[in-house]
Amino acid sequence: FFFFSGGSCLLPHTAMADDEERAAELKKKRSFRKFSFRGIDLDQMLDLSTEQLMDILHARARRRFSRGLLLKRPVKQLKKKLLKAKKDCGPHDKPDVVKTHLRDMIIIPEMIGSIVGVHQGKVFTTVEIKADMVGMYLGQFSITYKPVRHGRPGIGATSSSKFVPLK
Repeated sequence: FFFFSGGSCLLPHTAMADDEERAAELKKKRSFRKFSFRGIDLDQMLDLSTEQLMDILHARARRRFSRGLLLKRPVKQLKKKLLKAKKDCGPHDKPDVVKTHLRDMIIIPEMIGSIVGVHQGKVFTTVEIKADMVGMYLGQFSITYKPVRHGRPGIGATSSSKFVPLK
């Protein structure tokens, strides 16, 4: 079986080689998009000082940092525990969960890759810190209420619900 293109005859194995080359070129083109936070790559972000980080965060976070967020004892303890958990795990393993009540903690680049148990009033919600969470609060990822599920009305909800059969 032969392929005809432009008047020349190609053998099947030559056409297969061309397909493989095209596939290799496509694979090279399909590289993953590199993460950047406000124009700064992840590697550069990990090397930033506190002052440089403050410059790229939003105003509320800048105010918290300027008032000494990272100097407060609970925040220092959380950072220390997260660092220890990351150091204790293997290179391809996930670190242990570090539980905290600090819902108002601003996520900083050093926390990326950690797993935090954020208290939501009753239980701890497990949150894996990703690069795009920098500058947000831990509490944003641990919902404190159970969303309303709108279904049929219960007994006594309205005057007409007296006539709704129980089963």
